[in-house]
Amino acid sequence: MAIVRPKSQRLRLVAAHLFLLALCALVAFPFLVVVSVSLRPGNFASGALIPASISLEHWRYVLGLPYPGPDGKPTLPDLPVLRWLWNSVQVALASGVVTLLLSTTAAYALARLRFRGRRQLLTSLMLMQMFPAVLALVAIYAIFDHIGAAFPALGLNSHAALVLAYSGGIAMHVWTLKGYYDTLPHEIEEAARVDGATPWQSFYRVLLPMALPILVVVFMLAFIGAVIEYPVASVLLSDQRQLTLAVGSNLFVQEHNFHWGDFAAAALLSGLPITTVFLLAQRWMIAGLAAGGVKG
Repeated sequence: MAIVRPKSQRLRLVAAHLFLLALCALVAFPFLVVVSVSLRPGNFASGALIPASISLEHWRYVLGLPYPGPDGKPTLPDLPVLRWLWNSVQVALASGVVTLLLSTTAAYALARLRFRGRRQLLTSLMLMQMFPAVLALVAIYAIFDHIGAAFPALGLNSHAALVLAYSGGIAMHVWTLKGYYDTLPHEIEEAARVDGATPWQSFYRVLLPMALPILVVVFMLAFIGAVIEYPVASVLLSDQRQLTLAVGSNLFVQEHNFHWGDFAAAALLSGLPITTVFLLAQRWMIAGLAAGGVKG
């Protein structure tokens, strides 16, 4: 028997589809503008969304290939964009791994162990999330300036200092992991201990495999945050070859010298690491996002 839908329901269905299409167009429009700017001849931000002629000069520039100069002769790029991209990937991977190690163990202690000051520590971590890192730029610079005097490898203008600074923002990740750990039954770990497993073995052989989805989520958030972060990196890094892509791209947009086409191509290039990691981990990431917000 055919199901007859009332007219009002059909109208609501059409309205919902139109709303979703409009939302997708609204989200995709800025991306299409950036793609269009990166394919236009010259460095102009304004123009038609579909260029009259396609030019790859900006992409040749950011990829380190010779491009047509002002006189028409092949010119080598003067900015190491691919080097900046590699620096961003290195810093993001290291920051993701360090953040994952610290937040995983800290969240386990707060979720499973009972000790004095535990509730106060959790409250402090929540309060720490309310203040953005940009408010502490002066303090971060002063701290790493003093650290660099004793340990140059961790001082200013080093990637290790940047990774260490990013690893300090684990409060949100600790709360995320703790919420996931609270959904896992204690009886599984207790059964492992009855079978002779030590607390450490029950942690990394029983609990961590069960928490794989949320671990992927935490790594992804730390990775993306490190790739797109600008204020802290701009304070700690000054050597041109040490810059990350987010900081180095600022050199394309200077006073009286706006290279919008090169900037757009570099912006699209910066999305490749994030897209690659997301595609590789999206299966675990979707499961982790769904389960991490549920507290049992």
